[in-house]
Amino acid sequence: MNDILLKNAYGLFIDGKWKVKNSKLLVLNKYSQEVIAEISIAEEQDVNASVAAAKKALNTSFSPYDRFRVLKKASELLLEQKEGLADVLVQEVGKPLTESIGEVERAALTLEISAEEAKRIHGEGVPIESAPGSENRKAMTIRTPVGVVAAITPFNVPLNLVCHKVGPGLAAGNSVILKPAEETSLSALLLAEIFEEAGLPAGRLNVLTGEGAEIGGYLTSNQEINMYTFTGSPRVGQIIRESTGIRKVALELGNNSATIVHRDAAIKESAVAAAQKSFNNAGQVCISVQRVFVHQDIYEAFLEEMIKAAKALKVGDPADASTNIGPMIAAKEAIRVENWVDEAISQGAQLQVGGKRDGVFYQPTILTNVDQEMKVCRNEVFGPVVAVDTYREEDEVIEKVNNSEYGLQAGLFTNDLSFAMKAAEKIEVGGLIINDTSGYRVDHMPYGGVKKSGTGKEGPKYAMEEMTEEKLIVFQS
Repeated sequence: MNDILLKNAYGLFIDGKWKVKNSKLLVLNKYSQEVIAEISIAEEQDVNASVAAAKKALNTSFSPYDRFRVLKKASELLLEQKEGLADVLVQEVGKPLTESIGEVERAALTLEISAEEAKRIHGEGVPIESAPGSENRKAMTIRTPVGVVAAITPFNVPLNLVCHKVGPGLAAGNSVILKPAEETSLSALLLAEIFEEAGLPAGRLNVLTGEGAEIGGYLTSNQEINMYTFTGSPRVGQIIRESTGIRKVALELGNNSATIVHRDAAIKESAVAAAQKSFNNAGQVCISVQRVFVHQDIYEAFLEEMIKAAKALKVGDPADASTNIGPMIAAKEAIRVENWVDEAISQGAQLQVGGKRDGVFYQPTILTNVDQEMKVCRNEVFGPVVAVDTYREEDEVIEKVNNSEYGLQAGLFTNDLSFAMKAAEKIEVGGLIINDTSGYRVDHMPYGGVKKSGTGKEGPKYAMEEMTEEKLIVFQS
């Protein structure tokens, strides 16, 4: 089944049942700005009902093999419906068709990996018999589910990032309450339908839609939730951290990602890669390239190639397979980006290409002669804007990269092994990508940052460690 016929109105998914509410939000086609569906707005009573359903579900056995079977089936169903789901992403996100197809494929892989990891949960032996007086004891650890997990996801990758929370959460034996972004909830609701078809027991996945701040407040104040996993802004992440007390929290909070291009790098290849990863999904990706530091010996040649690559990108209808860049998520975000770029230019930055807004569209933009205190460098732009700067010495550029409140991922193009090793040790990020940009990610790798980029790791295996508790068992003979 490739075609997906969207309903006029979608309900909440609680305890295996759909509940349409009177209060609704509109979901827009981000290119045409036409209404494509309505989603229900959850209230506090719905949050409490979903928590009760999630807790009740934990009382029914859901073995590791059963988790594997359901997750594997859901993965297969995602691929069967790939074209239809991709079309939904094109509409609700404004993501180009080729990127949308890639997201569905990655989401299916994320669930497949989660399925496999469900059968690999294990503890370890602890040699306590080596302690004097404990010669007749043996010990081991086991991993147990944390219980009820609240997952709050962003608009930019609304299917795969949901799978990165729901997949590991279910694989680890938990129940999950999912709150997707209000702008892009349809893909999450369709995923709930897929899990229904895959045989997921009622209550193991509950989906609440509506206003993020209000529902988030209801979730964080509910003391029956054991863990929160959130992807979004540092401001909201800090609110969640402060509101949840000593309960577990995993946060992925973005970046102003840097990529270094050293003097020995392949100029054209690194420039094309930097352009592609600066502007994919209209720059609305946590690890989009935002700051590029190019060695002064190759700066002019690199900039020429990067400008050429940026000018070759097609901006337009995301449903057109030839489109590279679609609209931003909302006009207010395009206006914000426009204001930041205009401010940078007023402060001395030079516009090399782009710098124009047309409604919800913002042209791919390259700035030079930047100051690292400008908003386009200091803050997370989350738009199709990249600032290109220069450097002379290795230590100088490492200091420039680290001059940031964020530390999710960075990239480094070089064939100099000693510089790569120094960068690996000194650059303050959760992941350093050698001979590629900061924008590289595959779904089974550990993914998470330091500083204001958050705490905890994604990637099914690593997320499952966050979503389980390690328990020590000691035997005395």
